[in-house]
Amino acid sequence: MEKLTDVELIGVQVQDVRPRSFSDGAAGIISAEENVQTEHGVVHVAIQGERQKPVMITYHDIGQNNVSGFGGFFSFGSMQPLLRHFCIYHVNAPGQEENAAQFPENYVYPTMDQLADMLVSVCSHFGIKRFVGFGVGAGANILSRFAIAHHEKVEALVLINGVAKPAGWTEWGYQKVSNWYLKGKGMTEFSEDYLLWHHFGKETLERNHDLVTVFHNSLIKQNPFNLALFCDSWIRRTDLGVWRQTDPEKKKTAKQLKCPVLEVTGSSSPHVDDTVDMNSRLDPANANWLKLSDCGGLVLDEQPGKVCEALVLFLQGMGFAASMSNTRTKISRQESHDSDSFLARRESLTYPPTYSDRRLSASGSPPLNRPRASTYPATQTQPEDRSPLLDK
Repeated sequence: MEKLTDVELIGVQVQDVRPRSFSDGAAGIISAEENVQTEHGVVHVAIQGERQKPVMITYHDIGQNNVSGFGGFFSFGSMQPLLRHFCIYHVNAPGQEENAAQFPENYVYPTMDQLADMLVSVCSHFGIKRFVGFGVGAGANILSRFAIAHHEKVEALVLINGVAKPAGWTEWGYQKVSNWYLKGKGMTEFSEDYLLWHHFGKETLERNHDLVTVFHNSLIKQNPFNLALFCDSWIRRTDLGVWRQTDPEKKKTAKQLKCPVLEVTGSSSPHVDDTVDMNSRLDPANANWLKLSDCGGLVLDEQPGKVCEALVLFLQGMGFAASMSNTRTKISRQESHDSDSFLARRESLTYPPTYSDRRLSASGSPPLNRPRASTYPATQTQPEDRSPLLDK
C-alpha cells in the first residue's frame, strides 16, 4: 500500500465573505434624496427614476426604512421594466431613515393621522398631483388614511399586510414592553424577537434563515429610540372608519377608499386576519385581495416574482405601463434567472442559523425568549407546526 505523505499548504488565505444587505442594490437605484419640512416635522424622501413620469409613493412598516422595506424588491430584475414607467418617491417616517439623528427625550412624535397629513407637504414640495401609493404594514395604514382624506390625489393603492382596525390587547401589550426596552436599553433580544415575528411570522423564521439574517442586520442599524416613538404611534392608531355599503344612496357619502386597491399578504403572515378584515370593509368593485402561498409576512422579499406579476397586471388594468407585453412569460423567465443567480451566490455564503428554533406559545403570541443555539442546520427543512395568528 502506498505510503501517504503530509502536504503543506502555502499561500492559502481565508477571506471573510461580505454579508448581504438590502442596501447592496438600493444604493445604485436612488437618484436623489431630500429632506422635506412639514407642519409635523421633517421627512426624508429618496427619489428613484425620472421625475416627469407617473408617480408612485412608497411608505414602509415599523422596523423598516426605504432601504430595508423596498430596496430588495425594487432591485429585483423583473421589476425593472415596470420601474422604467414610474418615478418612485420613497418616504421615510420621521427619524427612521439610515443614520438618523436621535430625537430629544421630549420630542412629540406625529400620530398616524398626522403622518398621513405630512404627505400633503411632500406632494406640494415635489409638485405631485396624483400618485399610486405602495405601503407595507404601518405604511399601508398611513397611505390609506391619506387616500380617505385626499381621494383626488390617489390613483390606486397597493397595500401589503394592510390593517384597518386599532391594536388589540395582545399586540398592545407586546409593543409596550418592546418600546420600553427600545427607549431604555436599545435593541434588546425581546424587541428583536417581536419585530422579527411581526415581519416574518413563525414559519419563515424557521425556514428562511438567509433572509431573516439579512433583515436582522438592517434592523439593528436603526435608531432604537426613534423606532420606539414610531411604534408608539402605530399601537395608538385609530380605526380607519371605512365600512362596506350596499345601499347605493349611502354609498355616495360613505367614508371609503374610492380608488382601486390591491391587498397582498402571505399564507403564513401574522397579519392574514387583518387583511381579511380590511378587505371585508372595502367596496368589492374596487378591491382585490391576494394571498401568496409559501410566504410569510415579508412578501416583497420572500415572493418578489409573484408580487411583481400581480403589481404589473394591476397597474396595466388601470392604463399604466400599457406597452409592456407578455408579462407572465417575461417575469417567469427573469424570476428563474434571478433564482439561479441567487442560489449560485448562496452556495458561497455561510449564514448562522441564529433564528431557526423560535416557537410561538399556544395562544399564537410572539416568542418571549430565544435559544442561544439552533436545533436545526440552516439548510434543513423544518417540520410543519403552524400556530394560531396573533389575536388583535
